[in-house]
Amino acid sequence: MKVERITPYGGEPGDKSRQVREMFDSIAPAYDFMNRAMTLGIDHLWRRRAVGLLRDCQHDDILDIATGTGDLAIRLARELDPIAVTGVDLSEGMVEIGRAKVEKEGLADVVTLGIGDCLLLPFTDGSFDAVTCAYGVRNFADLLAGYREMHRVLRPGGTAVILELSTPTSGIVKPFYNLYTRHVIPTVGRLVSKDVRAYSYLPESIAAVPQGAEMTAIMLEAGFAEARAIPLTFGVCTIYVAKK
Repeated sequence: MKVERITPYGGEPGDKSRQVREMFDSIAPAYDFMNRAMTLGIDHLWRRRAVGLLRDCQHDDILDIATGTGDLAIRLARELDPIAVTGVDLSEGMVEIGRAKVEKEGLADVVTLGIGDCLLLPFTDGSFDAVTCAYGVRNFADLLAGYREMHRVLRPGGTAVILELSTPTSGIVKPFYNLYTRHVIPTVGRLVSKDVRAYSYLPESIAAVPQGAEMTAIMLEAGFAEARAIPLTFGVCTIYVAKK
């Protein structure tokens, strides 16, 4: 099943953006804790690897799509010393938490977080040197349209770095992964976030999102000149890098 048809609360796929916004508003207070818990803290290493891929690319102006509570935007600002990092997200609840974190880190002069639709970005063509997105593209109501928007707002030669959860292919790892994502995470998520569906939607959307060569093919269809996939941690996460 296409990932665009997987929705947090069921119903019509065309309603996905609204449902995703409502889901993240609901789980925003628990989001950072659950991210650390369900990845056993490895998400820090994944973000570090993603940021490192931009170190040798032009990165004065960076757009972080589906920025959530701002973890990736903050790391980009800390480690790359850009002129500006702009983060956009559908969820006001997530962005409010992110803004508080940016203030606490003393990065308000570099990092700006706001509400924005990833499928209709409020920026002119060629506005950014780099575009990033962590764990967000499987929530897009239209994956190809989302990549086309990333391509549109990038400057010629710009880089897109996408960090997304994926399904391991190892016959040894996969059974443990399935048990953990389909049973442990939903159970803990319901207890911590009080949202019955949010952490059941997570493994469903991971299973449905295009992965590896299938994902890079969509990026190329969106207009990118080149794209590659970098599997991490037995394939439970993948970084996709594309150039305009």
